[in-house]
Amino acid sequence: MPVSNRPPLSPDDQRGMTAALDAARRAVVLDEVPVGAAIVVGGKVLVVTHNETVVRRDLTQHAEIIAIRTAMEALQTDRLEGATLCVTLEPCAQCAGAVVLARVGRVVFGAYDPKAGMAGSVGDLLHHPQLNHRPEVIGGVMEEECGSLLTDFFRAKR
Repeated sequence: MPVSNRPPLSPDDQRGMTAALDAARRAVVLDEVPVGAAIVVGGKVLVVTHNETVVRRDLTQHAEIIAIRTAMEALQTDRLEGATLCVTLEPCAQCAGAVVLARVGRVVFGAYDPKAGMAGSVGDLLHHPQLNHRPEVIGGVMEEECGSLLTDFFRAKR
């Protein structure tokens, strides 16, 4: 589901996505599904995380959830309106819900998720007209690298 009219990637988005992709690569070593996330605020990468569902034995511990929680703690706030969430995989329903609740300003993601993606693939929770917050969303950023990491991980599992 490539976006043909995607705006050029800003240096902040590039730094955030590179950090998220590096985190996703680190997740492989822990046998975690390689999804990484970074929160960028004021031009700086504030938080970098990856999935921790296996390590924590908690299926809710997706990279985005950990990143949002950690950023709010670091900033001592319950809103991330000026933040950008960079993540290697299109957010699922849980993570898209957290983005809306935390009022994250922007979401930049890599690979589309045709089975669970809620930023346009399966549904579009991030732009649902009845919700009180709709972040800017840019998908397909570094899509090939992000998708290949996931494909290789699951291929090795079979």
